[in-house]
Amino acid sequence: MDPRTLPPHLVEIAREYADGRRTPSEPRAAATVVLVRDGVAAPGGLEAYLLRRHVGMAFAAGMSVFPGGGVDPRDADLSDELWAGPAPAQWAQRLGCPEQEARELVCAAVRETFEESGVLLAGTASSVVADTTGDDWEADRLALESHDLSFADFLTRRGLVLRTDLLAGLSGWLTPTFEPKRYRTWFFVAALPAGQVTRDVSTESDQVAWWSIGDALAAVGAGEMLMLPPTAVTLAELYDATSTDAALAIARALPWAMTEPVFDLESETLVIPERFRAVAARALELVAAR
Repeated sequence: MDPRTLPPHLVEIAREYADGRRTPSEPRAAATVVLVRDGVAAPGGLEAYLLRRHVGMAFAAGMSVFPGGGVDPRDADLSDELWAGPAPAQWAQRLGCPEQEARELVCAAVRETFEESGVLLAGTASSVVADTTGDDWEADRLALESHDLSFADFLTRRGLVLRTDLLAGLSGWLTPTFEPKRYRTWFFVAALPAGQVTRDVSTESDQVAWWSIGDALAAVGAGEMLMLPPTAVTLAELYDATSTDAALAIARALPWAMTEPVFDLESETLVIPERFRAVAARALELVAAR
């Protein structure tokens, strides 16, 4: 599981960008959430929710990813009255961005998680929604997905607030220049709320499943699962977490950085910080030794 390795079809495309035959696109702000639940209480046993994107998708086709997506301009409309937990200013400090952008990113993280998994990180200041499986919830999810309903209006109508305390900011990754669609993505971690269940509702995926981190990394290492470097590295960073609480603690303790992998022409691999390479290599060793 070398997170620097590119699928063969991307190597030639990367070369075209490197020698100027293609022009990089502007990245779009996005948020993704590593949704986790308790599994075997041992390193590698924590479970993460993964979606396999349709092979026909323009971005990350066939890759296993976390729920997430681009920021909706209306994500900025979330008022302080609909916000419970760390304030936007605190999130801005953690995420390394302006306060308004932090507000948009946290909102996008919660909204996209609901749209792509049916899991809602919202409730009241003292409780969390326990069930989102009814037909009325599905109607709202579809309205959000089609942009017929803003997240602020959704929360207001249901008398809910966004529970930002359920999220932990982990890292940021900028899509390499050779991808036709590029995202500046902020990665978050959240535990599956008690009582809630994930649902196969994502229209961009052909398979969804809970995977133990150890099994997912083993599948990537064996070539049985495709995964972009940020996804694989993120799972590797959470490998030692034996519970959801531990995963959140790891995410909050890690140093924040926005990383952009670059393509090396000579080795035909991605260049990423040594820290991430070491994390991935260690996880691979631990998986092989299980």
